[in-house]
Amino acid sequence: MQITTRTNGDTLVVQVHESRIDAAVAIQFKDTMRGLIEAAPARLVLDLSRVEFIDSSGLGAIVAVMKLLAPDRSLELAGLTPAVAKVFRLTHMNRVFTIHENPPQARCPSAG
Repeated sequence: MQITTRTNGDTLVVQVHESRIDAAVAIQFKDTMRGLIEAAPARLVLDLSRVEFIDSSGLGAIVAVMKLLAPDRSLELAGLTPAVAKVFRLTHMNRVFTIHENPPQARCPSAG
């Protein structure tokens, strides 16, 4: 499971570098995320811009991560491809998650 992270202020942005989150990788995704979120800030944005396909196992894994963060921290989604966005709409999960068109951009450190 290829995942990269970056911090943007009080937000941890996690980008998934896989084309699919399905039954074959859902458990690995959840385990990887569990390790990342132990010290995560209050807001986590999952960048799915490289994910072209998600099935019910992948959706379940993302929901599980959201539950691990609750109630003190939030999971938001960003960069959904059309096929992935359709799954979120059809399952009404677009009502559960805050979904952004693009992930937050990294801020440049201020010169000082």
